[in-house]
Amino acid sequence: MQPSNDNDSQPQFKYEQFMQGEGIPIYRATSGVDDVTALPRRPWARTGGLGTFIELLSTFQSERGMFVCEIPGGKSLEVHHHLYEQLTLVLQGRGATEIWQESGPKQMFEWGPGSLFAPPKNTYYRLYNGGREAVIFFAITTAPRVMNSLNEVEFVFNCKYDFTDYYNGQENYFTQSQNRVREGRYNAVYWYTNFISDVAKEIVDDHEHKVSGGQLTGYRMAGEFPRGHISEWPVGRYHKAHYHRPGAVLVGLKGKGYVNLWPKELGIHPWQEGHAAKVVQVNWGPNSIYSPPDGWFHQHMSTGKAPARHVACYGANTPLAITRSPDGGSVLVPVREGGQLINYEDEDPEVRRYFTEANAREGVECAMPPVTYRTDPLPREALGRLGVQG
Repeated sequence: MQPSNDNDSQPQFKYEQFMQGEGIPIYRATSGVDDVTALPRRPWARTGGLGTFIELLSTFQSERGMFVCEIPGGKSLEVHHHLYEQLTLVLQGRGATEIWQESGPKQMFEWGPGSLFAPPKNTYYRLYNGGREAVIFFAITTAPRVMNSLNEVEFVFNCKYDFTDYYNGQENYFTQSQNRVREGRYNAVYWYTNFISDVAKEIVDDHEHKVSGGQLTGYRMAGEFPRGHISEWPVGRYHKAHYHRPGAVLVGLKGKGYVNLWPKELGIHPWQEGHAAKVVQVNWGPNSIYSPPDGWFHQHMSTGKAPARHVACYGANTPLAITRSPDGGSVLVPVREGGQLINYEDEDPEVRRYFTEANAREGVECAMPPVTYRTDPLPREALGRLGVQG
């Protein structure tokens, strides 16, 4: 799958037909986009703004939709409502959203750069640009799953049913909550809120299972979708490589760096095993996105002079393409123990060598804890789970 603004011929799926019929660009790539705000946008009649669709291999596999939309200064979008769910992340500008149901009161809430929210399923809503600067927002949706299942696009936009279990006009629904709780095997913090004012500035909690010195706070919003986490880690550090099912989309907020990605079938030492040409490297920074395909190892590397931060979005109802371990925590369990994570001592030495050089080019010192690499091979059972041949 290569970057392209061209439309497919004879699309097989209803969502693909929908995208082609909207008259805006469709940008396709394997794993990421350097800056979604830099993608060309064209007038989008359905919304009243300007937009472009984005499709990555992972979001195609998981039936997730993505787009970028612009609201010109002082303008508003058309009233919109739909059966699919949508995460909205404001990248630029300030404004407000008016929202209501088929029957029930209207309410309005304000937002600015870094605001994260999700209009509840099938509500009516309109976004207003409150200033002269253009508003640009990025959205992740469950539209492909809904459209492909129903096979009727207009019903998706014209159903009048009120899903009151999700939203019933509560006055404080879009007020940022302080409801943070610790849950699960690793005692992680989860934030239950339907609005986050600025994901780039909110406090995140210590959580070092994926990165030395790292912080991570999960969020849960609007029922089943979206959910995800905000993650930050220190200068000169990088995440442990791990893999999982498709559908997670990560947006760069602060810092800069790159992401290593490779199919798990290449094993945990792709450089040593002669597969360097098959490792994909995606650059990232503010407003970049990346999404690992099904079963691809990936690790987030920071080369900037300030702590790195991203926000991830995923959710329920994603195809279970990768079997999870019985304890439900396989992404945080090392490969040697039946999980999907490569500990630092098991990773390919090329990872740290290249990382150290990349930081030096930016005038940054590698601050990773010392490591002694293991030389004993993975157990046969672990190799089997990865699908490594030979």
